[in-house]
Amino acid sequence: MEFRKEIKSTEILSPLVQFESEVQLIEYREDPLTGSQSRINVARAERARQAQGGEVKVKEVIERTRAGCFFCPENIVQRTPKFSPKLFPEGRIKRGECLLFPNLYPFAEYHAVATLSERHFLELDEFTTEMLVDNIIASREYIVLVHQKDEEAKYPVWIWNHLPPSGASIVHPHVQIVVDRAPTPELGRLLGESEEYFRRHGRNYWRELIEVERETGERYIGENDSLAVIASYAPRGNREVQMIFKGVGNLADLDERQTRDFAAAIVKILHCYKGMGVNSFNLITYSAPLKQRPDHYWLSARIISRPLFQPVYTSDAGFMERFYDVWVIETLPEAVAREMRASF
Repeated sequence: MEFRKEIKSTEILSPLVQFESEVQLIEYREDPLTGSQSRINVARAERARQAQGGEVKVKEVIERTRAGCFFCPENIVQRTPKFSPKLFPEGRIKRGECLLFPNLYPFAEYHAVATLSERHFLELDEFTTEMLVDNIIASREYIVLVHQKDEEAKYPVWIWNHLPPSGASIVHPHVQIVVDRAPTPELGRLLGESEEYFRRHGRNYWRELIEVERETGERYIGENDSLAVIASYAPRGNREVQMIFKGVGNLADLDERQTRDFAAAIVKILHCYKGMGVNSFNLITYSAPLKQRPDHYWLSARIISRPLFQPVYTSDAGFMERFYDVWVIETLPEAVAREMRASF
């Protein structure tokens, strides 16, 4: 099957959505690798959200959560747990403003938290490349330590949930690091479908994705020697952007240059999000297992925006996402790419 045929979209103009002479365009899209389904209607961004509105009092919420925050400098040493001496004799990993320690309420056997800044709250355009470099290197050290202790723990995930609409319970900027013995279902699909694509076509899907997106230019944002940045064709969230690493399969294999380029790309995206009126997001990595260098798979990361953080907001995940695994989207990927491209 030709890749360029796989990446075509289906546009549906439905008479059922006519109202006062307005016709809305709905696009049904499928991810060309996994078949994950998205439905895009940009007009949904204008729909009424009765539960939210009025004066946004984010600063008051931030200040209220600042008092007694576990992750702020005056509390973090006394109020966060330490690793077992068998894993890490010093108890925690410290690098720059980043402090990495066990998650007090884990959902995995190996589950850590790592702060990004000593400041309790940062606007999206206040995060720096150095903050992220320190955090990623500390996270990589944790991943390697876990794998040395338990060779079956070989699937690392680096997760950044920012502000409550993303599911974050703590406002203070931080990431989570999980090292599992088996891939999550979605990662398993990506690894399996990538291998199948390579077997059938003799080509790396991720390399080909970058090449096709660069040629068409519709969703291409930018690239360098380390990674390419594109807006996802069939997104799983609004304003979704993918970062695809070149020739690297695993998070622990990133070298100094690739780590810095990853951090710099995230900072640029966050600056763009700020300009789009976004203040909450999710970012996650999809990594091949440690100590494996598959020809068919390259490491990637995805970031999506979440609803604007305010005292009352409407969730962007409903029954279609939670029950049917179909992603209803109100931002056009091609428009996201156009807006971000200048920053890269």
